[in-house]
Amino acid sequence: MSQSLAFVFPGQGSQFVGMLADIAREFPEVEATFSEASKVLGYDLWNLVQNGPAEALDQTVQTQPALLAASYAIWRILKTKKNIAPALLAGHSLGEYTALVCANAISFKDAIALVAARGQYMQEAVPVGVSGLGAIVGLDDATVQALCDQSRQADEVLSPANFNSPGQVVIAGHIKAVERALVLAKESGARLAKLLPVSVSSHCELMKPAAEKLAALLATIAIQTPTIPVVSNVDVTMYADAAAIRDGLVRQLYMPVRWVETIQLFAQKGITHIVECGPGKVLSGLNKRIVTDRQLTSTADIASLQTLLETSFETQG
Repeated sequence: MSQSLAFVFPGQGSQFVGMLADIAREFPEVEATFSEASKVLGYDLWNLVQNGPAEALDQTVQTQPALLAASYAIWRILKTKKNIAPALLAGHSLGEYTALVCANAISFKDAIALVAARGQYMQEAVPVGVSGLGAIVGLDDATVQALCDQSRQADEVLSPANFNSPGQVVIAGHIKAVERALVLAKESGARLAKLLPVSVSSHCELMKPAAEKLAALLATIAIQTPTIPVVSNVDVTMYADAAAIRDGLVRQLYMPVRWVETIQLFAQKGITHIVECGPGKVLSGLNKRIVTDRQLTSTADIASLQTLLETSFETQG
């Protein structure tokens, strides 16, 4: 195991029509992985990912299995061609499921069914147009929390949802409350304060109904202790056993993603090389704002993946 290597897995927002097309031409593991997922889902996931339409791929019930399959396919390539052995894994929101699959805690087929159901539960939890997400850049965490408290009216939900990087926080809740907070954020000097094009307000109290359904489903899924330590989004600790995983995945739906602290923990544990395993470079962009002295690598395209396959990692144990 390489004591200095960690892998991170992206969540919603990294998907795009045509993702992994260049990698699939070189590595049969990609279409094989999507074929397995399609059998679970009952529709051709690879066709959706390659041909769209984007509106369908961006529906959370389809985005989640698509990203899980994409990231896991790349992991399979790396395991087959290089036998990589990172010391730590983590995933951003949905990406935590990919991390748990790669750590042999949940089977790939079970995880595909889980995240498809998770997406459905999330869509059902709040009617379209009632809730929203907003991104605020340029204010510290305490200020954003105060703006949420100030903007929230009786019976409204509004809270930080993702602590993505220093000075970049996503807020979630009732749409009117989100809009009020964004106005106040601009008045408070935020460099950016805008609504995000996402209809599901994840990681806030509005997801409690979805969390209850997810808990019932998780109780039926076989979960093992991870063979590679996986850092929890909610607690920023390593999952110890199946019970902790079930609890963490349920709470993750309505608690914020503590990504800044996750990457800081990597640094504290001596991680020097962080690989973003999946499409896009969203997490690499966040990570470079959190730690400035670590090597960051993505697998966003065939060139990046080939470079990673040729990289030598120090291994121990």
